[in-house]
Amino acid sequence: MLVSEGTSMAIDPRPDHPDHAPAEGNASVANVVADQEDSWLAKLGPGLITGAADDDPSGIATYSQAGARFGFDMLWSMLLSYPFMVAIQIISARIGRVSGHGLATNMRRHYPRWILHMTVLLLMAANVINIAADLAAMGDALKLLVGGSSRWYAAGFGILSLLLQIYLPYTRYVRILKWLTLALLAYVAAVFVIKVPWSEVAKSVVLPHLTWQKEYITMVVAVLGTTISPYLFFWQASEEVEHLKADQKAEPIVKAPWQARLHLSRIQIDTYVGMGFSNLVAFFIILTTAVTLHAHGKLSIDTSAQAAEALRPVAGNFAFFLFAMGIIGTGMLAIPVLAGSAAYAAAGNFKWANSLELKPALAKEFYGVIALATLGGVALDFTALDPIKALFWSAVINGVLSVPVMVITMLMATNADVMGKFVIRRGLKTMGWCGTALMGAAVAIFFYTQVFAR
Repeated sequence: MLVSEGTSMAIDPRPDHPDHAPAEGNASVANVVADQEDSWLAKLGPGLITGAADDDPSGIATYSQAGARFGFDMLWSMLLSYPFMVAIQIISARIGRVSGHGLATNMRRHYPRWILHMTVLLLMAANVINIAADLAAMGDALKLLVGGSSRWYAAGFGILSLLLQIYLPYTRYVRILKWLTLALLAYVAAVFVIKVPWSEVAKSVVLPHLTWQKEYITMVVAVLGTTISPYLFFWQASEEVEHLKADQKAEPIVKAPWQARLHLSRIQIDTYVGMGFSNLVAFFIILTTAVTLHAHGKLSIDTSAQAAEALRPVAGNFAFFLFAMGIIGTGMLAIPVLAGSAAYAAAGNFKWANSLELKPALAKEFYGVIALATLGGVALDFTALDPIKALFWSAVINGVLSVPVMVITMLMATNADVMGKFVIRRGLKTMGWCGTALMGAAVAIFFYTQVFAR
C-alpha cells in the first residue's frame, strides 16, 4: 500500500472490515484479478489519466498566469490542493468500483432528477467551452512550431481525438492515454534547462507571501478551480466502471466483497500517484514561468501558447519547444476526458448504453454526445470566441458546479443504498468534506471579488 498504516485515508486494517472480507469460495476469481493487477504499472489507470488530464492547456494557461504574475508566491497552492484533490477523486473512484455505476447513474437512482438535469447541462456547457479553449491552445502551439493556420490545426486535433474515441476499443485506447501522460514530463524537463534558485523556492513554499488583494485572491481561486474540477469526478468514476466491464470475471464490490481489498488498494495507489503527478507538473509550470517570465518583468500571460512563446527569449529554444509540445500532448489527453465525462453524465441521466468498449452502433447516443461536445468545441474556434473570456466562463461554471457535485458525491459515498457495507470511513469522509468546504469558500470569495470588491 502506498499510504502508511494509521494514515487516515488508508484502507481500514481491521480484520472484520469489508475491505478484508473472505473469499467465500471465490478465491479463483480474486486470483485471476490479482494476476492481472500484479504489476505496479498495471495499478495506474483512471487515476493517472484523470490527474494528467487536469493539466490541460487551459490549466497550463492558468498556472502560467500564476507564475508570471506572482512568481513563487503561488507555489504553495499545489501543496494545499493535493490532499483534497486526492480525497475527492478516491471517493469518486470508489463509488464507481463499489456500486458498478458512474456518478450520474447513481445520482439518477438515488436523488431528485432535476439535480442531475442541471448538473449535466452545466457540465456539458463548461466542457464544450473548455474543449474549445484547449483546441485553440493546441492549434496556437503547433502554429508556433511549424507555422500555418492555428484554427485548422485545432480542427484537426479535435477530429483526430474524436476518431480515436469512436473507433478504438477502450482497452487499446486507455493505453494511448497512459502514454500521452508522458507529454507532461516536458514541464519537468523545462525546469532543468533554466537556472532555478532552489533555496528561494523552498522558502516561498514554506513561508509564502500572501495578500488580500483582489487580483491575488482571484488567482488562488482560479488555481483551485482548475485543479479540482467536476468533469474529473465523473470521468474517474466512469473509468472504474469501464475497468469493471473490461474484466468478464469482475463484479461490483457490493456483489463481490472479496475483491475489495485488491481494488480499493489499487484505487488508492492509482489516485495518489495520478494526483501527485498532476500537482507536481502544475508546480513545475508555475516554477518555470516564475523563474523566466516573472523574473524578467513579463507579468501578463493570457494563454498557454503565449507562455511558450514568451519563454523563447529568456529560456532558450529548447525550453520553448518543450513547453509547446507539452501543450499539444496534454491537449490530446484532455479532450477525450472532457468529451467523455460529458457523455457519461448524459448517458447516466437518460439511461443510455455507455462504454468506450462498445461499438458506435451499440451506443449511438453516448458517442453522439462525445461527437457533439468535441465538434462543438471545434465550431466555437471558428467564431469570434475570445479564448480568455472562454476560459473565464468555463472556470466560473466549473467552480459553481463543483460545490453541489462534491456535496452529492459525499452524500453518495456515505449512503449504504449506494455503497452497501463499503461506505467511506471517518478519515476519508473528513478530508472529502473539508475539500468541499474549501471549494465552497473559494467560489464565495470568487464571486465577492468579482461583484462586490472594488
